[in-house]
Amino acid sequence: MSAKGTKYPETKTLPKHQPLVGDCIFCKIIKGEIPSKKVYEDDEMLAFHDLTPMAPVHVLLIPKKHIKSLLDLETEDIVLAGRLMYKAQELAREQGCGENGARFVINAKNHGGQTVDHLHVHILGGRLLGWPPG
Repeated sequence: MSAKGTKYPETKTLPKHQPLVGDCIFCKIIKGEIPSKKVYEDDEMLAFHDLTPMAPVHVLLIPKKHIKSLLDLETEDIVLAGRLMYKAQELAREQGCGENGARFVINAKNHGGQTVDHLHVHILGGRLLGWPPG
């Protein structure tokens, strides 16, 4: 239990997959209806190269469970969210960003710049990235 009384799921609890959303481009990629250049896949997540890369390394990591945005996470998604973050840093290292670093971006909803309503992590690297980003 947290200080506010929220009971978090046990680490062995895997999230239940919600049905994929028919018009979601990332759900179509998960189902194999749209091809992608896969970097990683397991039962919970998929990573693939961005079609319009903003850096030499630009990989998208998505949960297979359809979650609209980071602001739509539920308590049952805590374990999945942690696994996504851990996998993001692993992928950055595998893509050659371990020594010089990477940028991990999660845009949320319209004002946050989210263009696909499916939670995703941008993994960017391979060059010095300026700040502010936009």
